[in-house]
Amino acid sequence: MTNGKYVAYYRVSTERQGRSGLGLEAQREAVTSYLNGGNWQLVGEATEVESGKSADRPELEKALRLCRLHGATLIIAKLDRLSRDAHFLLGLQKELAEQGLRFVAADMPEANELTLGIMAVVAQAERKAISTRTKAALAAAKARGVKLGGHRGYTPSKAERAAGRDAQGARARQQAELIAPVLEELESAGITSLAAVAEALNHRGIPTSRGGDKGWTPMQVSRLRKRLAAAA
Repeated sequence: MTNGKYVAYYRVSTERQGRSGLGLEAQREAVTSYLNGGNWQLVGEATEVESGKSADRPELEKALRLCRLHGATLIIAKLDRLSRDAHFLLGLQKELAEQGLRFVAADMPEANELTLGIMAVVAQAERKAISTRTKAALAAAKARGVKLGGHRGYTPSKAERAAGRDAQGARARQQAELIAPVLEELESAGITSLAAVAEALNHRGIPTSRGGDKGWTPMQVSRLRKRLAAAA
């Protein structure tokens, strides 16, 4: 059961989304659903219209001031509503911890510091991969004489698809290194089968390198072990 005081922080990336409420309603619903049924008090809300890349967040600062004032927990709908930058997320966690405060994401409330670190690195890697793929696609299209501004029907070139696969592979290897201590912990507890490890990773809210909501499968755990074995 959820108890205590909370300050909700919502973020959308564009002014249009802010005016229309697109995305905000879903975030509020996720927060309300998480809090529902407990003895809780929502002492404040803050809504930011800003890209996740920006560190200039006046509404987030407002939310943090309210947290300090009330001794409240900062609550968000999803981790990426704070940021996709690992340094930003871990720095914020440290700042709150030093003040005896914390934040919780409604979609993974049981996440610990290790889980958060993995989530943050995966989110940051995804942001970089998206940026790299977009720039490569635009540059290739421009070189072929394609008029930029609309990309309906655009098909990435072989080189662009290869670049995307390379970025995904690098992200998978990076995540594998972060998850290695978790696998060792599970093995020490006697959790070794592919299915059991997949279930344990999903229970801890640890994302796959591709993200998404489907979670870990025994096949993905097998691939993870192979990556670690190859790296060793």
